[in-house]
Amino acid sequence: MGRAVTGAGAAPPRSDAGLARYLAGVAITVVAVLSQYYVPYVWRASRAVYGSFAGDLLVVYGVPIVAFAVLVGPAPLTAWRRRLGRATWEGLAWYSALFWLGLLLVLVLVIVYEIIDPAALQFLSRSNPALAQAKSDPWFFVGFSFVVGAVEEVIFRGWIFGYWNGRGGSWLVPAAWTSAVFAGVHLYYGFTYGPAAPLIYPTLFLAGFAFAATYRLSGGNLVVPALLHGQMDATAFLGAIPGWGGIALALRYGLVLVGAAVAAVGYFAPERLGTPPLGDDPFAEPDPPPAPS
Repeated sequence: MGRAVTGAGAAPPRSDAGLARYLAGVAITVVAVLSQYYVPYVWRASRAVYGSFAGDLLVVYGVPIVAFAVLVGPAPLTAWRRRLGRATWEGLAWYSALFWLGLLLVLVLVIVYEIIDPAALQFLSRSNPALAQAKSDPWFFVGFSFVVGAVEEVIFRGWIFGYWNGRGGSWLVPAAWTSAVFAGVHLYYGFTYGPAAPLIYPTLFLAGFAFAATYRLSGGNLVVPALLHGQMDATAFLGAIPGWGGIALALRYGLVLVGAAVAAVGYFAPERLGTPPLGDDPFAEPDPPPAPS
């Protein structure tokens, strides 16, 4: 049932930017992110930029931020800290549910690979380039993961997904295709794992969908998606540090177990969460008044 939301729970203002400007922002973002995989190889002079940590970040994240700030404006980001408690409940529940779904999909795909092409699974033993880059200073990358998580959530959930709030239709459609874009721009997984890459991308897609659901169902909160995104990357870097693998697994699975408990309470005892029930859409139109009898 939809309901009207006002005050602290109201939806953030809808961007007045036209569709052409929005699509230009999306295209610029995709090109900027993917450029790191191609431009340095076809234009040697660009390696002075892409070869430095700061230069690469400036292109991959700075260009999309400037593009969306100019083309779309800040409206989809204005509720970035709204309904923090609600966002925490939604974020934990969605992240946990889709984490387990992703794990199930991976197990099914592994079985399919074992039947059709078991040799492809050997590609999973290749070194992850992001983790390899972090070997020089792994603790820096553990902490920096939360910065990257925040920036990516501003771009992908705040602008790319958030633009569609208040524009009619089901939020599930833009959540799905924007999550596919989010997963797809992580192209280095395809380069690294080759024919085994389909085992990686469903997890990225479902994580993006969980973050989109959290943004939507909290009324535009970006803090919780950013923290969840950050811990997902941080625990991966932490697990690559000798002696910390077990702690990293405990942190990641501990969080999803907490999320599973939150989801169970929200489903079986929603009254414990207060009003509205877990999963109620704050962007929904109010129910029409009953017809006179």
